[in-house]
Amino acid sequence: MSSYGPQVEVAIARVRSDIAKLHGELVRNNLVVWTGGNVSGRVPGADLFVIKPSGVDYAELAPENMILCDLDGVVIPGTPGAERSPSSDTAAHAYVYRNMPDIGGVVHTHSAYATAWAARGEAIPCVITAMADEFGGDIPVGPFAIIGDDSIGRGIVDTLAGHRSRAVLMQNHGPFTIGTDARDAVKAAVMVEDVARTVHLARQGGELVPIPQAAVDSLFNRYQNVYGQAPQGALQ
Repeated sequence: MSSYGPQVEVAIARVRSDIAKLHGELVRNNLVVWTGGNVSGRVPGADLFVIKPSGVDYAELAPENMILCDLDGVVIPGTPGAERSPSSDTAAHAYVYRNMPDIGGVVHTHSAYATAWAARGEAIPCVITAMADEFGGDIPVGPFAIIGDDSIGRGIVDTLAGHRSRAVLMQNHGPFTIGTDARDAVKAAVMVEDVARTVHLARQGGELVPIPQAAVDSLFNRYQNVYGQAPQGALQ
């Protein structure tokens, strides 16, 4: 059994529960098929993260079969779920957590429209305000990389370095998203598929009209820093 102290143990239990539930959002939003895709979440206060087991049906996912790993992607022995193999993307998630300390959640899906853009190796251009709000510009394409080591993670980190987007389309593979926590990363995964579909449909009707950069900056700033906030001076 692990013994990280009561605060960390509580945090682990909370992240296990959150990660198990959030996989259901991938199913509800039609972002995955069969056992593909994964959500992970960093454990606050510890160099640990939780990720789904490999090849397990979504209906069978529960807090007790989520897998606890260190930031090298090594399963913590003696913990619930440790008898299973972690997701095949575990090394990629671990690399992101090691190299992006502010990131608390990572999601990977093979959602149809976003993956179609990835199959073309084509960034999704920022031509709708929802993209400016959520991603601050185009959704970029990362390099082709094979599953099995941290190559995908390196591609994610290198592509998103200095970029406002919380999503990257890994070429010939599919979208990966990051967030302040796992729920935030899931939201980004839902949004990237939504804008990928909308922009695809728009392009079928004619030439896309880009949003001026100054407007993109203004929209992003408002959505990230003003939207949903209480008015200044309002009662809290």
